[in-house]
Amino acid sequence: MSMNERIGKFLASEAFGVAGASANRDKYGNKVLRCLLQNGKRAIGINPRATEIEGAPCVVSVADLPADVKSLSVITPPTITEQVVEEAIAKGIENIWMQPGAQSPKAIAACEQHGVNVIADGSCILVVLGYHDH
Repeated sequence: MSMNERIGKFLASEAFGVAGASANRDKYGNKVLRCLLQNGKRAIGINPRATEIEGAPCVVSVADLPADVKSLSVITPPTITEQVVEEAIAKGIENIWMQPGAQSPKAIAACEQHGVNVIADGSCILVVLGYHDH
């Protein structure tokens, strides 16, 4: 698949998980969540200390995401990304987008080994969806 096809498959999900969702509007974990919401997407944040961010519900872990979440955006440090990917594979997540800085060779290899559509080439969802900070 080309990168555009991978991105298209990611964006076709009914709902999206955001690992690393943050209540801090300056952090990428917040911007990615807002970007999905701005584009009319149903987004669920993953944050163990929040029940809601930017009006979107939050869950404690990947395992707690609703069943219709097939795409997961990851904005975490690489060592955390590896744990998130393990949980996502166990959950049956089909698409994982590691935002720039979140990528880990181990996490990418795990996705490829389990047939997960992985985007980890430095593409940023904020650029692809045309995020506006307002």
